[in-house]
Amino acid sequence: MFELRLMAPEDRVEMLGDALDALDALSVSVEDADAQTDAEQALFGEPGMPPPKEGWQRSRVIALFADEALANEAASVLALQDFFEGCEVLGVAPVPDQDWVRLTQSQFAPVEITPEFWIVPTWHEPPGAARQVIRLDPGLAFGTGTHPTTRMCLRWIAKQGGFGGQRVLDYGCGSGILAIGAAKFGAPDIDAVDIDEAAVSATRLNAEANGVRLNAGLPEAARGRYDTVLANILATPLKVLAPLLHSHVAPGGSLVLAGILERQADELKQAYAPYAALEVSDSEDGWILMTARC
Repeated sequence: MFELRLMAPEDRVEMLGDALDALDALSVSVEDADAQTDAEQALFGEPGMPPPKEGWQRSRVIALFADEALANEAASVLALQDFFEGCEVLGVAPVPDQDWVRLTQSQFAPVEITPEFWIVPTWHEPPGAARQVIRLDPGLAFGTGTHPTTRMCLRWIAKQGGFGGQRVLDYGCGSGILAIGAAKFGAPDIDAVDIDEAAVSATRLNAEANGVRLNAGLPEAARGRYDTVLANILATPLKVLAPLLHSHVAPGGSLVLAGILERQADELKQAYAPYAALEVSDSEDGWILMTARC
């Protein structure tokens, strides 16, 4: 395979992508040409906020083609178009042969939650200091332990000293990592729910791989009250779900919320004020963990 590399200003990225699709590109990706420099731009998207831009001020557009002739033809055709003004062909080059499985695996190393609690992909051996291990490989569902929100939730679980006899709800379970973490620390009765059926399937498979028992299903599977309710989603849905999530917390139980940026703390406190007094319990890389006793 061969890749065609282009440089484009932000307002040309979408048109270039559409044109490359029409020219039989196998894939099109966009990178910040100024990444790792002082001019690097951060583009974010989150529900309830303006969508991220299509590209950066200086975007590197990379299109993959089945052979060199197709890549060169695409470059020639694009150079003749009016919308290509301000763009530049950087070149066509073969894609080196790679062991893609090994390359992907190399990007996922064991993740430390605490010195004794680790998330370890199946192709790695657990660190010697690990006393509690979640075995988890990257897959279709969100949650491999690499994101600060997941790590903070798992740190909170580890600090509780055990969940013996507790009923736990993981709302928006993704890969099931939080539910599995609660099970590893002794929770005997766990419901893990998600609106995505792929997440439900992933949670069941991951639980089986870790030798733990839990109930995974769609949101209606969450019934009654729980000693601990965990929800690692995003701020906007967490605000909408405030009455529902609180209704599932048993008196004296814990509500644990993540997926919240530091600047959103007051919004969450206000949304949950009629139900519980949220406090910031942890923070990492601009994200926070908020908890409350109900």
